[in-house]
Amino acid sequence: MLCDDSAAARAVMARMLSTDPGIEVIAKATDGTEAVAQLSAMKAMDRPQVILLDLEMPRMDGMTALPHLLRVAPETSIIVASALSQRGAKATMEALRAGAVDYVPKPSAAAGGMNGGQFQAELVAKVKGWARMRRRAPASAPMPAMRMAAPMARPVAAAAAGVAATLKPRVIAIGSSTGGPQALAVLVAKLNRPLAVPVVAVQHMPAGFTTLLADHLNRIGALPCSEAKDGEALLPGRFYLAPGDRHLLVQPAGQGFVAQLSDGPPENFCRPAVDPMLRSLVASCQGKVLAAILTGMGSDGLAGSRALVAAGGQVLAQDEASSVVWGMPGAVAKAGIAAAVTSIEEIAERIVAAGGNGRRT
Repeated sequence: MLCDDSAAARAVMARMLSTDPGIEVIAKATDGTEAVAQLSAMKAMDRPQVILLDLEMPRMDGMTALPHLLRVAPETSIIVASALSQRGAKATMEALRAGAVDYVPKPSAAAGGMNGGQFQAELVAKVKGWARMRRRAPASAPMPAMRMAAPMARPVAAAAAGVAATLKPRVIAIGSSTGGPQALAVLVAKLNRPLAVPVVAVQHMPAGFTTLLADHLNRIGALPCSEAKDGEALLPGRFYLAPGDRHLLVQPAGQGFVAQLSDGPPENFCRPAVDPMLRSLVASCQGKVLAAILTGMGSDGLAGSRALVAAGGQVLAQDEASSVVWGMPGAVAKAGIAAAVTSIEEIAERIVAAGGNGRRT
């Protein structure tokens, strides 16, 4: 279902989605009132698996409609569409806390509007990914806000099971993209013991959105979490998120490390990107790094992971079952360089085992 007050936006998104044979647009609504009415009139088996919900609409906006839609169809994944602005970022995070599973930022007219190939690729990937996740989740068990369904991971070979625990990393690094905000929320909530090393993370997200994501992660986890600032010391037991539109690099400073933010060119069509962060860690930590590559489109993080493993570091990859899009972790897994391919919960446990025993700061 497409719910947007703009006829042009509905038409563009319908056209983009129709290019994939696995997607069918079965309903369109001009506002929240119409969307709730249409959904209520449908039999359970006829309801859409995914709703694309605009946030700014007349009569009933997306935030008002969201709880009503979830009440009528708790088994449906709701992806919110928001403007690329500070106001849009704030509304997006509120929607994720209220039960939306993901978001798509609407490009501005100055950025080419919604006609860009990157927007289409992201739209299609998120719709298909969250439909797949919902099919695997019990219909009677809706996802709580900012949590992702995590089917039981396949067993990990015994040789790999303890490999992360044997590494004594100086830094823990995380990379994620599509589906990443949900995965990071699960991960951070599971990091329930003090860590003796800093955690640095790159989530593909626009400027402004990362500020609010960091604030959300800070609220739900035991580790203090914030956006990284240029030149600040990276302290043990803290979680640093790369700010939107800036690469996050890690540089040595005395016995520790500092954050360096870079305006260097996008890599893998992204800024921030995972590869620059991992390359900086190879140089700064002599391979003593544990990295986790989580759900996301594309292959950002693959080249950096290869370099990290060659230097003696270790990489964990999120498994396909618990990933919204198994692009980034799948690339690492298929390359044969992952110490383990497992669920997001298991990755959190391995991180705690490898980097634990720190003091709270």
